[in-house]
Amino acid sequence: MSSSFPNPLTEKEEQHYVKLMEENDPAARQKLIEHNLRLVAHIAKKYVSPVQTHDDLISIGTIGLIKAVNTYTSKKSTRLATYAAKCIENEILMSIRASKRIKQEVSLSLPIGTDKDGNEISFNDILGTDTDEIVDSINLKIQAGKLYRAINSVLTPRERLVVVCRYGLDGREPLPQREIAAKLEISRSYVSRIEKRALEKLREYLGGE
Repeated sequence: MSSSFPNPLTEKEEQHYVKLMEENDPAARQKLIEHNLRLVAHIAKKYVSPVQTHDDLISIGTIGLIKAVNTYTSKKSTRLATYAAKCIENEILMSIRASKRIKQEVSLSLPIGTDKDGNEISFNDILGTDTDEIVDSINLKIQAGKLYRAINSVLTPRERLVVVCRYGLDGREPLPQREIAAKLEISRSYVSRIEKRALEKLREYLGGE
């Protein structure tokens, strides 16, 4: 596909169109974008994966290119292509990181079993549930037992502590992430990462039972 893009501009041509763009010539701006699309395709090729195609990454990288052209001036010490390459790569990397964050989000509504009536039970039904309510349902108590076994089997001591404190297990009061962070003397964002990793481990363990 990159072969269908216009050839890169020479340094002299680039300077010419940058000057015109600074004089508010929209055609010059478009020219600078079009003649750097080959650069987008080249950078995008490095990040192709089973979940992100070359075409998808070119679309994302083009957004970075447009941002680069819009913010570039002749006063910069580097050529537009050099400046744009960083903007293109940053845009692609931001998109990849955002995709990973979405995948790592663990839904507490994820079904992990059923009650005696065949209704699905999720993490929300077990985590932080009042003890009296658990005792009222033998089946739910069994599911809670599975959860505790999973917590003790697959989590590291720190992950276990975060989950127990966060969801008020073992008769504790549920704590917000900032209080857990202060207790462990780590950042709130680190607590969040530990929590997500722990819930993912629990989901995989309980899903395999």
